[in-house]
Amino acid sequence: MAGYKILQAEKQGIYVLKFIGEIRLNLCSTLDNLVESITQDPQFKTVVIDLTETEVIDSTTLGLLAKIAMAAQQQSHFLPTLISTNPDITRIITSMGFDKIFIIVREPASRIEELEEIPVLRASEHQVRDKVLDAHRVLMGLNNKNREEFKNLVRALECEEHG
Repeated sequence: MAGYKILQAEKQGIYVLKFIGEIRLNLCSTLDNLVESITQDPQFKTVVIDLTETEVIDSTTLGLLAKIAMAAQQQSHFLPTLISTNPDITRIITSMGFDKIFIIVREPASRIEELEEIPVLRASEHQVRDKVLDAHRVLMGLNNKNREEFKNLVRALECEEHG
């Protein structure tokens, strides 16, 4: 089995995403593409993100999750839901301020069916850098702690981007 997988289901504008394994930078193009397609769906209402089988999640992924949460709030005024039973993952998402943009559920979902695996997209180094930069800007916009935490990374990526 691969070290990571993203599963998806959708019904009446409610999307369910399940992240399995190590969800890191290598999935940023796949996730960004997924976020774009979900938020472009005129039926999109909200999203439930199941992190119960997530072992590792990086800040780029968190930035993309914040992006989809803000899109859900703008489009339908529904708070999206994060399901996290791993105390380490829950601590990370709470420390990023996700308790302000998600409903955080600490028990596993009882029944999620019909999930399909999302194919992983390949991306160039330039595409990955752009997605990392965008994701961290979103995180910085959530609160002052994140702004302070990621300002040097964003500055470095911006310098790299401009030559």
